[in-house]
Amino acid sequence: MAFCSLIRIFAVCWVKVFKKKDIMSDRLYVFDTTLRDGEQVPGCQLNTVEKIEVARQLELLGVDVIEAGFPISSPGDFNSVVEISKAVTWPTICALTRAVEKDIDVANDALQYAKHKRIHTGIGTSESHIKYKFNATPEEIIERAVRAVKYAKRYVEDVEFYAEDAGRTDNEYLARVVEAVVKAGATVVNIPDTTGFRLPGEYGEKIKYLMEHVDGLSAGKAILSTHCHNDLGMATANTLAGVLNGARQVEVTINGIGERAGNTSLEEVTMALKTHPYLNIDTNINTTKIFPISRMVSSLMNMPVQPNKAVVGRNAFAHSSGIHQDGVLKDASTYEIMNPKDVGIDDNAIVLTARSGRAALKHRLHVNGVDIDGERLDTVYEAFLRLADRKKEVTDDDILVLAGADRSASHAIKLDYLQVTTGMGVKSVAAIGLSISGEKFEASASGNGPVDAAIKALKVIIRRQMTLREFTIQAISKGSDDVGKVHMQVEYDGRVYYGFGANTDIVTASVEAYIDCINKFK
Repeated sequence: MAFCSLIRIFAVCWVKVFKKKDIMSDRLYVFDTTLRDGEQVPGCQLNTVEKIEVARQLELLGVDVIEAGFPISSPGDFNSVVEISKAVTWPTICALTRAVEKDIDVANDALQYAKHKRIHTGIGTSESHIKYKFNATPEEIIERAVRAVKYAKRYVEDVEFYAEDAGRTDNEYLARVVEAVVKAGATVVNIPDTTGFRLPGEYGEKIKYLMEHVDGLSAGKAILSTHCHNDLGMATANTLAGVLNGARQVEVTINGIGERAGNTSLEEVTMALKTHPYLNIDTNINTTKIFPISRMVSSLMNMPVQPNKAVVGRNAFAHSSGIHQDGVLKDASTYEIMNPKDVGIDDNAIVLTARSGRAALKHRLHVNGVDIDGERLDTVYEAFLRLADRKKEVTDDDILVLAGADRSASHAIKLDYLQVTTGMGVKSVAAIGLSISGEKFEASASGNGPVDAAIKALKVIIRRQMTLREFTIQAISKGSDDVGKVHMQVEYDGRVYYGFGANTDIVTASVEAYIDCINKFK
């Protein structure tokens, strides 16, 4: 198995080297920022082990650059960049900084083990950023940008510069900034539509203007990169407009996750190019790995993929209209522009039941991008058997939930039991048992419905001033016996904590989500 993986990685490397040498090919580099910009979604933070899992799958996917973190922001981010640098071989590992020398020093330290390293530094260039964020002049911003690039260049050859809020930056001034940083040694210049404001035509024109007015770009000294946000739902369209006008790197995330409405979706951009081969723009992405990594990221980050999400949503290849069904049965191309297998959707999945063994469970998790072994597999398998006893069939969504939920095993507060009496015309009453650092506690309470009663019983034991700010329930499949996910936000001591629970019983899932929040209290 390890030998096969080595062969696959060698093949990825060979293709990348071959394409770089082939000056006739129109090569588009894929810069994945799932582990940096994507991970900034509230409540979706990953630990270092989980980040390494994602990074290894990104390597197999074929991304060219992995933005592993913002090292100076926290010790955890610093350590993640260090460990990811050790864990992967072929992609360039990138660390984000501000245009500050200390940031760049720390980024360089974090990249010490990277086989291919890049420092990503930059500063805001729009009028509002210059005036209000930096209280500076346009000339001062250019000076700081150049100084940062030159300083980063002392450490690494590959330096990327980002012009934050470039989407709202005057094109003429932006061209001056880009030309200055390219002369200073930047190999890639990132043109972010930070606020997701631009229309595709406008963003494409901006890239075209820079390609025509910056000498270093036309001379091949640097390439332009897109970095688009989805505030108006146009991140993918804007990114493609940038590519068609000369950008040769795209900054994307798995499932389009990211701050606010998210970033450009890796799967949408790569499949748009694959389904339009006449554009003659190549990426190194192995598209058959898209669906597994999509599910993996969704599970690890406890962030559901909406059913109608392009390419990877549950309904992306579903047909309910009779006319559509008739057409697809006669010839799939009548209503499908992509073959599901091209994105890694396996129609011949092994069905998991209570009689399935560890090997079958491990295989299905592997197909979905999650590799576990040893004690962790044992823990997930035990939870799987308990679930399988209550269901006729365990779905991929179910086992991904189980693989993510097992992280609660180390929590100080655990749910021992929950019993709720409820019904029409009677007051809901809940009895709860908790284990807190090994000590047993019990309590009961009544409430306005089963969830309210259960949480009130929990609060009898956990005597803290806590306020429930958000409560979201998601049924991850269609059957009445399927696992439901609950996401919660609980405010405590002026901070908001995010929790997650999953169970076939939605009241239990709600209590588990609340306990997950409490376990994160500082």
